[in-house]
Amino acid sequence: MLEGAAKSVSESLMRFLPVAAAASLALLTVSSAGVGQRPDDQIKPMSLAKMRQGETALAAGNYEAANDALEAAVVADPKNRAAFVALGKVAQAQKLPGKSIRYYKDALLLDPNDLAALGGEGSALVQRGAVNRAKDVLARIKTLCKMECPPATQLAADIAKGPPPAIQTAQATDKVPPKGQEAATSKPQ
Repeated sequence: MLEGAAKSVSESLMRFLPVAAAASLALLTVSSAGVGQRPDDQIKPMSLAKMRQGETALAAGNYEAANDALEAAVVADPKNRAAFVALGKVAQAQKLPGKSIRYYKDALLLDPNDLAALGGEGSALVQRGAVNRAKDVLARIKTLCKMECPPATQLAADIAKGPPPAIQTAQATDKVPPKGQEAATSKPQ
């Protein structure tokens, strides 16, 4: 009878020991994975310092220094959404709407509901001449802001103002001049 009890205990042990070992290993792996990681909303101090330096340079009109500092902020911490938004502002100030749209999209990949990034993207779309797409962005901002908010107000003003004159002139005509007469067309100043 003792042999039967010992045999059933050893059979039970052999059946459940691998499952228990795998479960404990999985629990150990999952619980230790988060020990050394920082939360998503915590930005590295070095990145924040570089971002402040870049924003100061942007305010002073030194776009090259602002761009360098803000890119360093993004390298220091790729989760720094505000640095991407500031890079978009720098590109817009340099009249590079395509580049600024890319930076705003990078910020929106981190947080799709970032109002500053959405407003900046909409303004850059207007600067580029894509007013209808900017109106779509404005509608999205208005759904996110239940009441009136600064990004919506600014984007509505940019849409009302319209694209820059050079873009309007380029969009006004759909005719291509005959070969050899390209120089005779008027170029916006």
